[in-house]
Amino acid sequence: MLVVSFCSHPSIADQLFSTVETEVYMLSNRAFQQVTPNTTTALEPWQSINSAVLNVIADSAPVSSALPNSLQLTIPAGVSGAVGFANPGYWGINVNSSWVYNASLYYRFPYESSFAGNLTIGLQAYSGEVFASKVIPIDGAQTNWTYVKIFLQPSASARTTNNTFFVTVNTSGNAEETINFAFLSLFPPTYKDRPNGMRIDIAETLAEMGPAFFRFPGGNNLGQTTATRWQWNATVGPLLNRPGRVGDWGYVNTDGLGLLEYLTFFEDVGMEPIMAVWAGYSLGGTSLPENELAPYIQQAKDQINFVIGDPATSALAALRASLGHAEPFYLQYVEVGNEDFFASTTWRDFVGNLSAEFPQLKYIATAYPFNPIISPDPLQYDVHVYQTPSWFAENSFYYDKAIPGQRNGTRYFEGEYAAISLNETNLYGTPDDGRLLYPTVQSSTGEAAFMTGLERNSDIVFAASYAPLLQHVNSSQWVYLISFDAAGVVRSTSYYVQKLFSLNRGDLYLPSSLPTYNGTLFWTVSRSSVTGDVFIKVRQLTSDLLNTTHDALQISNTVATPAEIAFELPFPVIAEWGTLQLLEGAQNASNTPEMPGAVVPVTSYIATGNSFEYTAPGYSVSVLTVGTAD
Repeated sequence: MLVVSFCSHPSIADQLFSTVETEVYMLSNRAFQQVTPNTTTALEPWQSINSAVLNVIADSAPVSSALPNSLQLTIPAGVSGAVGFANPGYWGINVNSSWVYNASLYYRFPYESSFAGNLTIGLQAYSGEVFASKVIPIDGAQTNWTYVKIFLQPSASARTTNNTFFVTVNTSGNAEETINFAFLSLFPPTYKDRPNGMRIDIAETLAEMGPAFFRFPGGNNLGQTTATRWQWNATVGPLLNRPGRVGDWGYVNTDGLGLLEYLTFFEDVGMEPIMAVWAGYSLGGTSLPENELAPYIQQAKDQINFVIGDPATSALAALRASLGHAEPFYLQYVEVGNEDFFASTTWRDFVGNLSAEFPQLKYIATAYPFNPIISPDPLQYDVHVYQTPSWFAENSFYYDKAIPGQRNGTRYFEGEYAAISLNETNLYGTPDDGRLLYPTVQSSTGEAAFMTGLERNSDIVFAASYAPLLQHVNSSQWVYLISFDAAGVVRSTSYYVQKLFSLNRGDLYLPSSLPTYNGTLFWTVSRSSVTGDVFIKVRQLTSDLLNTTHDALQISNTVATPAEIAFELPFPVIAEWGTLQLLEGAQNASNTPEMPGAVVPVTSYIATGNSFEYTAPGYSVSVLTVGTAD
């Protein structure tokens, strides 16, 4: 049996555990951003109703310079009844009778006509059942853009998400008439009722974790090329002025979730922003020379001024105030690039200029720690790692010993980490190669072992975040913390590990006897100076998980063996009973859309005292909370 005893001088644990990287609009390709007009792909996923002729065009008089394209509807001859178009959303639309939906669009006639009739806007099942609709009279004399906004409350909830948003016009006497439409939108209620806000269930799932920070705008999504980089000023102000951009993973980012929406959401949840600025390097491999960096350094300054500037002295801060947030947002960390591995001159130019104007901020480098040596010496590094469950377990002592000179004043941000594969020789392969589709109990407990090392070294590891954060189940490219579809969310096993660590985190780390290096049982202990509660996190591995041979990673299916551990607490215990939060399951168990609650934490009571024993089940994460006296 392992016996854990404690040292007499606790150190301060101020580490932030969190996650990184959704906006709630429900229509896919709602504004025809960054598409090629007169192509079938520009129409996706819009669908014709009753043989309506549809085409995305470069409008001769666009709704805005940022949104040059529109959807042109031509009423065919010889058709009776209503014609129009429909949008199925992002693989479905959730129709809920308790919600009021905000729907809007712009329309105009490309030339003055004698059209007389109505628009009908609504929500409908593919079966034909109409859940809600509104009729709006329109006039063929309207050659300028007319804004239409309506509210839709469904008469019943849909049984499935196989529904569409539709717009139709009557055909009688209107054959071959043409109408242009732009910037169509459908919003359900949003988190905290914010305009252009967040989807409630996803936002609540994030808030449920008690995250301390949010890193944005999201890793490598800073830009695939210089031209398509994320630019803060293209994401603020009216939505009509946001052109969107081709994102780094192959789909269009609308930028409806812009800089102000990000920051407002962080305030609503109580998260601290860790904000990245683009620093001359693009994911596609291009890197700007030093003599071309000046305008991008200025753009980074402008971005920071928008966030924390004084409206009385900064025009950009005044812009923020005009958008409804007069007070500066809280900001202390700025990350320079993302996985840029930049040359010393790039770091020097960006940090030198930014720190001269904003000396109060802390700048995070995205180069390998100490390789190469860059100047001025970074005081914060962002470290990323995607690996196997066994790698994470074996490297729970990484920050105890792996980084040379790690306690020289340099601090670390474990900005991206996740166990993504069981195959250490082909991490980025396919499921047949061991790549995970969803986190498993095995992968999540491997991450938890690593996290005990992060918490133990919280004097130098100031923040940690699992990545990536969100995936739509119909468009997955990685292993994510939270999955969602049109109807709801799935909290992964790794989500529950992150939540257990986040919500059970003292502000004092209690040094104790250490886990065995390359052992099977890992733990960390912290205490709240406010409540006096002691949080003991225990993560149990079986030895087959720690076997690093290729064969073992592929075929290991040994029954997990429980392990006994004893604790000797050096302070009075208030209660004879503490609480146990236990996450355990079969090695390959996952929470999936088909079985979203397969593995969830269970809370129970446990006998405690100054000395007590605990048996950790195999493949488990345990949090023991013990009440103590001052």
